[in-house]
Amino acid sequence: MGAGSYISVHSLAEGVSSAIDQGDLNHALRLIHDFVERIITEPLCTSQVYGSKPLDDLCQKIGAYTLTTAKREAAKPLGQDQAQPVLVYLVTKLQKSGGHTRVIEEFIKTRPDAQHLILSTELSGKSDLDYVVNGIGKQAKVKFEAAPRADFHQKLAWLQKRLLETGPERTYLFNHHQDSVAVAAIQPEMELAGSFYHHGDHHLCLGVYLAHLEHIDPHPMGYHNCRDILGIDNTYIPLTVDDKGDRPADWPFLQAGPLTTCTAGRSNKIEVPYFLSYIELLPQLLQATGGRHIHIGRLTPWALFKIRRGLKRYGIGPERFIYTPWVPSVWKALHEYRVDLYIASFPHGGGLTLIEAMGAGVPVALHRHIFSRILSGIDLAYPGAFSWRYQAELLDFCAALTPGALKEAGRLSRRQYEQFHVPREPLGPLNGTANDYPTPTALSDKFAIASDEWALWMERQLNMRRVIARAAYRAFRRFKTWW
Repeated sequence: MGAGSYISVHSLAEGVSSAIDQGDLNHALRLIHDFVERIITEPLCTSQVYGSKPLDDLCQKIGAYTLTTAKREAAKPLGQDQAQPVLVYLVTKLQKSGGHTRVIEEFIKTRPDAQHLILSTELSGKSDLDYVVNGIGKQAKVKFEAAPRADFHQKLAWLQKRLLETGPERTYLFNHHQDSVAVAAIQPEMELAGSFYHHGDHHLCLGVYLAHLEHIDPHPMGYHNCRDILGIDNTYIPLTVDDKGDRPADWPFLQAGPLTTCTAGRSNKIEVPYFLSYIELLPQLLQATGGRHIHIGRLTPWALFKIRRGLKRYGIGPERFIYTPWVPSVWKALHEYRVDLYIASFPHGGGLTLIEAMGAGVPVALHRHIFSRILSGIDLAYPGAFSWRYQAELLDFCAALTPGALKEAGRLSRRQYEQFHVPREPLGPLNGTANDYPTPTALSDKFAIASDEWALWMERQLNMRRVIARAAYRAFRRFKTWW
């Protein structure tokens, strides 16, 4: 049976256990992968389900079965001394976009003395070879290896064999949510020092409950959620970004007269079912400010069509909406466009882009998500940062901004970056020393769940499903009668 046949983790566990008992480890790994894939593509589960100990245990059980063969076939014994220390990064796919890729780059920079090996399972498609060769691959002492084109079990065997042959000083797990192969690979019996980097923090993610790996959370919301709610002993290593310079002091805000705003986020953060729509809000924002808006990040053609249709409806010239699918640095783009206010993406925020905006000395505005602190990102921002839940709040705020208010907010933004997000050399936990970052303080009390909006949104989602299900059933009945 496929993963879609299972309606609960318990029933899935029985199916996976049966596949293991029959020796079909490939099917067992795929069942877990496909089940998690189904959960993370379900909007109602977003920021509601974070991890599953039974699924992690099943991955580990599968990995234990394959380890004996991997140890027999490995070219070198585990733990063989290296001429230089080797650090291994396990990924599902390497690409130039995505926050965890940039985190890996920062980790590499903290250990210039070591060799760095990136092992990719390629379960989510092929890695970006151009980025591998011309991006991260240009850094000294970095090597990339992709798993062979094979089934899940064969990929797992390859990955365990490479770990045993390498004998790394430390291994970092940067898997995508559904990567059962990567989570099965690192076994306690290997006695490898390792860390699980919890970047897939807004959905169910495999690996959250791996007790033999250090659990790293990169922001206050995730740290407190994992420690206080999930009961995980974790480590806080804040997101860091190289300093590309403050906003020049001789650049006045509102230099062009009207407000210049910017949002960075791909379709996976923007085009998500929610009671508010970024696409519908944009024309109204431009009407309220009389200025221009820059969007950084690839959107679907349908979203762009609806935005431009909305601009036309409100009589707004198309030149006031600037769309660029990708930039090498959001930080530098904010300076190049002389952005006055960074409006964080919603309904899913982005941690690293928010930090870049603060480092660039740009004021920020963040959306208070109707049920999730993690998706809001408010606790990453500077104290007093403007936050909004309803559309009118944002429009009124933007329309009333003054150069003085923006200047003060920009100063606070830059100070927040300098206090918490400047890379530190060396980074304690990555070098086996004490954590030199303070434990995150209690979360701000400005956040409150909008229970009414949440209930209405969920009811709307369920109603849509009922309509679709009824339509599908009627179509099936007509087809059956005709046939």
